[in-house]
Amino acid sequence: MKKDGAKVHKKSSRQWITIFDKMVFQDLLKTFLAGLSVLVVIIVSRLFIRVLDQAISGQVSNETLLSILGLKTIVTIAELLPAALFLAVLMVLGKMYRDHEMAAVSSAGGGSGVIYKAVFLLVFPISLLSVGLSLFAAPWAEATILKLAIHDEETSETRGIAAGKFSEYSQGDLVLYVETIDADKTMHEVFVQSLEHDKSDVSVITAQDARIKDSSNGRYIVFEKGERIKGQPGNLNYIIEQFSEYAVRLETKIPDPRPVHIHSVPTYLLWQENTKAFIAELQHRFSVPMGALLLSFIAVPLAQISPRGGVYGNMAAGFLIYFTYGNLTRLCQGWVTKDTIPIWLGGAGVDILLFLIGSFLLARLYSWQWLVLKMKGQVA
Repeated sequence: MKKDGAKVHKKSSRQWITIFDKMVFQDLLKTFLAGLSVLVVIIVSRLFIRVLDQAISGQVSNETLLSILGLKTIVTIAELLPAALFLAVLMVLGKMYRDHEMAAVSSAGGGSGVIYKAVFLLVFPISLLSVGLSLFAAPWAEATILKLAIHDEETSETRGIAAGKFSEYSQGDLVLYVETIDADKTMHEVFVQSLEHDKSDVSVITAQDARIKDSSNGRYIVFEKGERIKGQPGNLNYIIEQFSEYAVRLETKIPDPRPVHIHSVPTYLLWQENTKAFIAELQHRFSVPMGALLLSFIAVPLAQISPRGGVYGNMAAGFLIYFTYGNLTRLCQGWVTKDTIPIWLGGAGVDILLFLIGSFLLARLYSWQWLVLKMKGQVA
C-alpha cells in the first residue's frame, strides 16, 4: 500500500514545465525583445531619414509621416523576427555554457531534448506570430503605404499653402497668397492671380475667406465674400465682379503609373494566381516562420562554446549562417521567378539545407558514435 502511494506521489510531483524551462524562457524572451528592439530601431531610423527627406521635399505629407513609419515598423518586425530569435538563442545558451550551467544540466541527466524543449517553449509562439505578420500584417502594411504614397502624390500641390507665402499651382498658372490660416484649414485675406483662356486673360481675386473643397469633378478653392477682376494686360476692357462665393478648379496632379508592388499583394491572391513571381513571393512569406524554427534548431548545438571562448564564441559562425541563409532565400526567389530552378526546390531547398546543417552540428555536439548508438537504441 505504501509502495503504491509512493508511486502516485512521484508521478503527481512531475511537472511538464520545469524550473529550467522557466529560466530559459525568461532569459530568451528578454534577450529576444531587446535584440529585436535594437534591430528595428536601427532599420526604422534609416527609413525615417529617407521618409523625412521625402516629407521635406513635399512628396509625403506631415499627416502621413508617422503612419508610414508605423507601417514600416510592422514590415521590419516581420522580416527581423528570425534574426532576433536566432541571436537570442545563441546569446542565452552561449552564456549558460560559459557559466557551466549546461554542465550542471548534463550531469543531472538533461540532454538535447531538455534544451530543445525549453527553447521551443518560446520559439513556437514566436513562429506562430511570424505567420500572422508575414502572411497578413506585412502585406496589408505595404498596401496601405502604397495608398498613402499615391494620395500624397496626387495632393502634393495643395500642401504647399502657408500663411504669408506666395504659392504656385497648375504649373504656374495660378498664384495664391494667404494672410492667415485657421486650425480647420480656413484661409483668410486671400489673393489669387490666375491665367485663363489660353493664358491671354488675367484674373485677380481677392476674398475674405477661402477653403479647399473636393468634389467628383476635382479639387477646388472656394472663395467667399470677395471681388474678381478679369481682363487682358494693357487693355482697358475688363470686368469687375462682386461675389459671395466663387470657386476655382485646381489641376490635380496625376501620379506616374506605379508597377504592382508584389509585397503588397494579399496572400489569398497569391494562392489564386499561378505566376512564377507570385509563387516566389508566397515562398518568401512562408520562409519567415520556417526560418525562425530552423535557425533556432541550429542555434542550440551552435551555442556550445569552450569555457575560454566567451559568450560570443560562435557568434561569428552564427552571423555567417544567417547571412548565407538570407542571401540564398532571395536568390531562390529570383531563380523561381526566372524559372531557373524547380518550384519545389525554391521553396524547400534552403529549409532542407538548414535542417541538414542543424543535424550535422547536433551530431558533432554529441559525437557520431553516440548518434549511431542512439539510432540503434543502445543509449537512452
